[in-house]
Amino acid sequence: MSTPDIRVEKGHAEPEEVAAITAVLMARAAVQPASTTPAHRGRAKAGWRRLEREGGFRAPHSWH
Repeated sequence: MSTPDIRVEKGHAEPEEVAAITAVLMARAAVQPASTTPAHRGRAKAGWRRLEREGGFRAPHSWH
């Protein structure tokens, strides 16, 4: 266990600062998500159509 788990790349961090950063990272890693429900509860099908998949002609009197 001679190699540190956290290394300061630039500057000099005191042991207290490294301990504070470690505590914050460990607390964030331990947090469980609030809910397991999916975030998106919208339509299953898109409300628009891809034009390249449509037929080439629509009658002028059609509403669809």
